[in-house]
Amino acid sequence: MKLTHWMLAVLTSVTFSLNATAAERGKAYVSNQDGGVTVIDLNTMTAVTDIDVKAEGPRGLGLSEDGKLLIVATRENGSISIIDTATNEVMKQIPVGKNPEFVRVRGHFAFVSYEPSSKGGPPPAAGAFAVTTTKEADDDKEPARIGIVDLQLGKKIREIVGGPETEGIEFSLDGKQLVITNEADNTITVHSMKTGKLLKTIKTHDFGDRPRGIKVSPDGKTYVVTLEFSNKLMVMDKNFKVLRTVDTGVAPYGIAFDRSGKHIFIAANKSKTLEVYDAITFEKIKDISTGNRCWHFSFTPDDKEILLACGKSDGVFVIDVEKLSVTQKVEDKKTPWGVVTYPKSMGSLDNPL
Repeated sequence: MKLTHWMLAVLTSVTFSLNATAAERGKAYVSNQDGGVTVIDLNTMTAVTDIDVKAEGPRGLGLSEDGKLLIVATRENGSISIIDTATNEVMKQIPVGKNPEFVRVRGHFAFVSYEPSSKGGPPPAAGAFAVTTTKEADDDKEPARIGIVDLQLGKKIREIVGGPETEGIEFSLDGKQLVITNEADNTITVHSMKTGKLLKTIKTHDFGDRPRGIKVSPDGKTYVVTLEFSNKLMVMDKNFKVLRTVDTGVAPYGIAFDRSGKHIFIAANKSKTLEVYDAITFEKIKDISTGNRCWHFSFTPDDKEILLACGKSDGVFVIDVEKLSVTQKVEDKKTPWGVVTYPKSMGSLDNPL
């Protein structure tokens, strides 16, 4: 069949459109403790703009499923900022509670950890001795909470009581349970998503101290938890029975599976590495040398690269997943803390549903 000029033009247009779509990799959003949110264009791997979140101390952040809303915890004013990603403007600030830190989004609800007893500042070193008054000791016993914000109503509708200094938040694969790590009393607590009722408490001290990052495997059969003060990874089955621990680098924090569930990645803060493990044998595959105070990371939506926020190295490290090596650094001098992407991808702060 002979192609006319019109048919050739249409085919050329379609081919160009498909290539353009294939090339569109999305955006990454990086929270900065000393600034707002940096937006990185994943097509060029460059910072293209900064979002003013209208408050100081942004940390945790998450995206709605359609990518239209960015939710950022703003520590200094006890709120979350709801940002329109089309305009990068703050639509609303919603009070949550003192010292909000971790954010997860599911459906039209944002789950935000906050700490009524927190005094702020860096955590104490493992085994450190501190003088504490009776009043301070009583205050420290007050548990943290998970504030649940209805993004459609624009307000906090209820809260779940966690343990002292709640850190990581994860959902069971079926969405029926909320699983949280509690740093100060070395526990993991499991709650009903529907009622908030405490269903189970797992004490980690016999396996390691200061649970921080937590992730469920893509098949929902395994939970992995970083134990920061003990330099270990703890593995649990779907019923929260502890199966084993694995030695890691120093001060492990952010953790994520890859999309296939075959590998586990851990940001070992004080070792200055991103560690890669086999998710079946738990043997270490590689230590990737990174930077200072690297806590959270995310895969790009196409799974080709990992973006690692390194707060004391003034940048976001870009890691080639196939080569398992750093290929570049996106400069960010505002103390980057966490990173998420849209389209949503695997990472220490988020997961695609």
